[in-house]
Amino acid sequence: MKIIHTSIADVKLLEPQVFGDERGHFFETFRDAWFKQHIASVDFVQDNQSLSTQGTLRGLHYQLQQPQGKLVRVIAGEIFDVCVDLRLGSPTFGQWTGQYLSANNRRQMWIPAGFAHGFYVLSATAVCHYRCSDYYAPQDEHSIRWNDTGLGIDWPKQNNVPLIISDKDRQAGSFNDAKLFDFNRLTAGNVHGK
Repeated sequence: MKIIHTSIADVKLLEPQVFGDERGHFFETFRDAWFKQHIASVDFVQDNQSLSTQGTLRGLHYQLQQPQGKLVRVIAGEIFDVCVDLRLGSPTFGQWTGQYLSANNRRQMWIPAGFAHGFYVLSATAVCHYRCSDYYAPQDEHSIRWNDTGLGIDWPKQNNVPLIISDKDRQAGSFNDAKLFDFNRLTAGNVHGK
């Protein structure tokens, strides 16, 4: 597995070694011991899979009391995957990184706990699979507006493709009002803004 560094040191892209021949191909998507040695010493407790249509934008979501690290990959189609550092005191606090993940490039993105996460679907449909380091807790879910001007995320544009956003995501709050994480302890804090 090849590690590709992003503009945020703790966020990594993982690219598998693919073995192919006339029958097709094979590649390893996850190995616990390797991941713990090279990426992060976490235990994954829940796997999720979503199907989304072109133009769908999900996010930016995070959990405060039960923060989730996520290992995201795309099984079919292509997405632009984004995460935002919400760890107060982090050298990259308030910064975002976005990466293209697709069934073709086979890349995965590791997003540690303490980040908000979202993605935008570029293909006709996209099937996303992500492993989580804590359980989904709907009562603990928080959201930041996908187009928050303070973050300035440069989402890809698709002409003549309507943007599809849930009502919940349309009503998400601003980055300046977001509840944040303590970088040193990653315990939930009620600190607002930068």
